Amino acid sequence: MSTTVPTEARLTPRTWGMLFVLCGAIFLEGIDVAMLNVALPAIRADLGMSTGQLQWVISAYVLGYGGFMLAGGRAADLFGRRRMFLAWLAVFLVVSAAGGLAGEGWLLIAARFVAGVAAAVMAPAGLSIITTGFAEGPQRNRALLVYSGTAAAGFSLGLVLGGLLTAVNWRLVLFVPAVLALIILVLGASLIPATPREPVTSRRVDLPGAVTVTAAIVLLVLGVERSAHVGAAWTAALVAAGLALGAVFVRIERRSAAPLVRLGLLRSGTLVRANVAALLFSAAFFGFQFVAVLYLQELRGWSTGQTSLAMLAIGADAVLAPTLTPRLVRRFGNAKVVVTGLVLALVAYVLFLPIGTDTAYLAMFPTMIVLGVAFALAYGPLTIVATNGVDESEQGLAGGVLYTSFQFGAALGLAACTAVLTGAAAGPGSYRMALAVPIAAVALAAVISGAGLRKRVA
Repeated sequence: MSTTVPTEARLTPRTWGMLFVLCGAIFLEGIDVAMLNVALPAIRADLGMSTGQLQWVISAYVLGYGGFMLAGGRAADLFGRRRMFLAWLAVFLVVSAAGGLAGEGWLLIAARFVAGVAAAVMAPAGLSIITTGFAEGPQRNRALLVYSGTAAAGFSLGLVLGGLLTAVNWRLVLFVPAVLALIILVLGASLIPATPREPVTSRRVDLPGAVTVTAAIVLLVLGVERSAHVGAAWTAALVAAGLALGAVFVRIERRSAAPLVRLGLLRSGTLVRANVAALLFSAAFFGFQFVAVLYLQELRGWSTGQTSLAMLAIGADAVLAPTLTPRLVRRFGNAKVVVTGLVLALVAYVLFLPIGTDTAYLAMFPTMIVLGVAFALAYGPLTIVATNGVDESEQGLAGGVLYTSFQFGAALGLAACTAVLTGAAAGPGSYRMALAVPIAAVALAAVISGAGLRKRVA
């Protein structure tokens, strides 16, 4: 049964309330990751963690998030999007609070892994509530652009909030998300309508497929993330094992009567291009953010607060995504807006290349503001393209595929930039070399998206 709301141009107060709750959840997920990144030095000092242990605070979350995303998206389709969203939001709340109370490094790492698993169910469930709860077309596009703008704002503003909270106590970067999760949970229970689950031929879980694809993604993410810390042989072995399990997964899905992922979904060239572009765009953005933060703090000696404020201009996307982007999409279409956003991101990264030991912030500001505009133009329309035309019974899966692309892209960009910085001589030149990663990634994304645009024109 369809859960689409009426197609009036103006949304009702209740649907706005539902959108507000879902935006709150994706904002929470964004600030959670960004704030913890800023708090890592304080965490190490308090818990006595080594550098090797410290990176697992982030890596554990990435593995849980990236590894369980597809299974989480399918679970939302099979067992109810509202149920999965609220239940795993409650889990996120509990483990965030537990992480804030952790007195040992391993407890914090374990809590972050479970938080990643919870986010892997919450994110596609929340996205699919929007894609099935708003009529396809202008109404859904508006909702998705507001939603994606909020997500992007979480990434940007989380750096600032994380710096301010860490200055008081690093545990606040985990307690504050727990409090926000509680507020969102209470509001969500009343504002997200209880709707019938979509009719499917079977609610049997494809356990072999779920285990295989989760293991494959975990190994691939782990191989990419650890590439800067272990030898080439270990990296190759992990990636090869991940690819081998991926091949086994495809074989299982072809033979399964109730597959976790209907492979026919991936025959859509538009959907595949959108996900590849999302992966590369995410790799570029998170890679650049990593390089810029290290440049400002380690080379320039800026404080956490100064660094956070320096990157605040990227948060312009939070204003532009729900205001400017819908108008551009209506006039030019998603494909052209996406390509424009990717090209602007390329310009932003290139503008950052002249950085040196005494570069004034005014010289960096164009990169930050142009990147904010680029994010507003690319992120939301990519989300729309990756979910348009997908049957309602598979919207959770489509969201899982998209967020897997974003998450794997982030891991890929971070690992590649880390590898460049580790292998290069210290100094501003190493940061300029590392910028080749986001430049190459977003340029390739623009070429792939542009190819799809040319096919449409032809």
